[in-house]
Amino acid sequence: MPMLMIGGTLTTGLSLGQAMLAAVIGFLIVLAYMAFQGMQGTDLGRPTVVNAQSAFGQSGAGFIISFVLGISLMGWFGIQCSVTGVAFSSMMAEMGVQISVPVSTLIWGLIMVSTAILGYKALSYLNYIAVPALIILSVYGVVAAIQQFGVQGLIELKPSAPFSLLNGIAIVVGGFAVGAAIAADYSRYNRNRTESLASTIVGVLPMGILLVLAGGVMAALAGTADITAVVASMDMPVLGLIILILATWTTNAINAYSGGLALTSMFRLSDNKRALTTAIAGIIGTVLALAGILNNFIGFLTILTAGICPLAGVMIADYWIRNKGRAESWSPEPGVYWPGLAAWLAASAISYFVTWGITAVNGIVSAIILYLALSAIFRKKSAEASKDTVPL
Repeated sequence: MPMLMIGGTLTTGLSLGQAMLAAVIGFLIVLAYMAFQGMQGTDLGRPTVVNAQSAFGQSGAGFIISFVLGISLMGWFGIQCSVTGVAFSSMMAEMGVQISVPVSTLIWGLIMVSTAILGYKALSYLNYIAVPALIILSVYGVVAAIQQFGVQGLIELKPSAPFSLLNGIAIVVGGFAVGAAIAADYSRYNRNRTESLASTIVGVLPMGILLVLAGGVMAALAGTADITAVVASMDMPVLGLIILILATWTTNAINAYSGGLALTSMFRLSDNKRALTTAIAGIIGTVLALAGILNNFIGFLTILTAGICPLAGVMIADYWIRNKGRAESWSPEPGVYWPGLAAWLAASAISYFVTWGITAVNGIVSAIILYLALSAIFRKKSAEASKDTVPL
């Protein structure tokens, strides 16, 4: 769903060819740092939050990783809750029943939170229907667009609100920034770096680019980036909207569940509080939906790009440069490791405010440079302090 939405967003500001180029470059950037994150996970056999303990400290890693994940997941919950609310209102209108979008959004927010708490495992089986159905719907939309405009006509379509290619690349990176940063959560089960690298490339690049392209073509057919309006404009609006609702429902239950886990970790709560934190994550996401986060979709992706890419940059600098990519050299730092925290915050600010170049690359590169410099200074001062200490 997010990739389809990103594809539609790209074609409002870029031609179809430019949108495709932005998707390829954006995913290559994502894959570059995702590969390093994934291989570190394979080397250490641990999840991201543990791997980050060398770069951010044991206390710092738990809070920072959980905070970033929690914020992003609640934001995604709000966006997809909004999509579901609009889709349900449109579907009911097709059947002659009027339900306002805010009411529909609130109802579905509560449904999604409830199923995340009570029926998470059962709901996962719904993906066996929802995911293939969404792919079939996307293929149908692409074929319909080609039939109406022709391939050449689609290529020549002009964007309604042009923006730069660099902005398009940042949008693509933001859409998959979180998944790439936490690649170790999955790659730790790979047997070696080769497997980790192969699964990263094959698992992300083909389908990611195809879904972005499909979203862009479907948006061109409907004349809008609104995924609900895109589906509603097809020949079978009710069926299409049902598929859209099912797809967002299953995804959003995962967002609420994972967001609850992030809150549990961030505040160091016991596991029996998971239902409470899941409810809090879902409720915050629903409030964001009612507040109009969908209208700030590009801004949300921009923030994700600025905040998450530097986080990966700090971890890459720590493991692959400072520790030379050796698992035996890796060890957690006690408490909060301030060079990592300072480098992440400063690089995030650089990525967000410096508009020159590709913001994701700016964030990663500046994070690497700042971390290595600050870490060297910190360790030198620590060594000097140790020499000056006189034993009693």
